Amino acid sequence: MSEDFMAEDEESRGLGLRERKKRRTRQRISDVATVLIAERGFDNVTVAEVAKAAEVSTMTVFNYFPRKEDLFLDRIPEAVELFTRAVRDRRQDETPVGAVHRLLLELLDRRHPLGAVGDRFPAFWRIVLDSPALRARAREGVEELENALTEAVATTTGAPPGDPRPRLVATLTVGAYRTAYVTAAARLLAGERADDIIDSQREYLDGAFTALERALDG
Repeated sequence: MSEDFMAEDEESRGLGLRERKKRRTRQRISDVATVLIAERGFDNVTVAEVAKAAEVSTMTVFNYFPRKEDLFLDRIPEAVELFTRAVRDRRQDETPVGAVHRLLLELLDRRHPLGAVGDRFPAFWRIVLDSPALRARAREGVEELENALTEAVATTTGAPPGDPRPRLVATLTVGAYRTAYVTAAARLLAGERADDIIDSQREYLDGAFTALERALDG
């Protein structure tokens, strides 16, 4: 998702010059790809065309985006980082589920693309829905998120090897998030406005994650 859907990540301001340059290059490539794909469709744009328009080599594109699908679904790594960091850096009295709950409310309030509530997002989702390759990559992204969250939960809770609980926590947490995301996307695609659904989205997150915490505690 390009800058057409969200401004540059504020966290990049605290990074060194080299890392900021890398992030800007990555963002520029993704922005160019998003514009081309929005204009012509995912299947009608090649990586070479993206590289030329972004004024970089094809190899540089692949250095930042291992697959063509990642040019458009460029926030999968960000989702993994945000979720796992929320669990790793959670408050002393906070559960992994509670940490993700708090993160999602913050994303919702910021109208972050990963929070799913924003009036400009439906154009992005329509492109994904029209492309079997993008839909498949999105499903893989969910699996990657579950795997990373499983590891973060296991590491921070001291779960012994082979303990299925971290996987259960991660799968249910990501499932609750995915349900919220898909529900918001469907309502916006149907023509509702972000301001009309943000309160009910917050209520759903509160209800779902509170129930999930209670169930897992039991």
